[in-house]
Amino acid sequence: MSKIDEVVRLRSPEPKDAKTIYKWENNTENWQYGSSFAHVSLSKIEDFIRNFNNDIFAEKQHRFMIDLYATGMPPKTIGTIDLYDLDAINRRVGVGILIDKKYRNKGFAKQALSITIKYCKDVLNLVQMYCYIISDNESSINLFKSVGFSESGLLKKWNIINSKPHDTVVMQLFLNEKL
Repeated sequence: MSKIDEVVRLRSPEPKDAKTIYKWENNTENWQYGSSFAHVSLSKIEDFIRNFNNDIFAEKQHRFMIDLYATGMPPKTIGTIDLYDLDAINRRVGVGILIDKKYRNKGFAKQALSITIKYCKDVLNLVQMYCYIISDNESSINLFKSVGFSESGLLKKWNIINSKPHDTVVMQLFLNEKL
């Protein structure tokens, strides 16, 4: 199957996604890339999905599920992309992405980020996106650079992973260079 036949689409989480999110959130290998360092219960995830009002301006965050559509196959949920810490006054939002291990390095994260950038610019009318990436996570740094983010700072010894301090790269994307 060629890349042309494979596209990703974003959607809000549904109750059927709770077990998939539970698996990703509780995979300790993923903890080094985010800000979660504790197991999350399935019931807490189910409650989050059930009670989320889908208003990013009220909630200050939104999680999207990333679905892969391939010719002749049913859609498959392959990841999640989060918008967090929305600041409506300064018109900026943080972004984080997780792609299931077996779907990494195939261009799907770049597709999902590109869709999210367009949504943030055209629908939410934001002017800036940012992210924090552990400095030795070169694949994520390269991913964000590939969609236009640039490095804007380095937070020294910002995260402690396995009792060892790690630097964190701050990256930004300006959605409207006229500002």
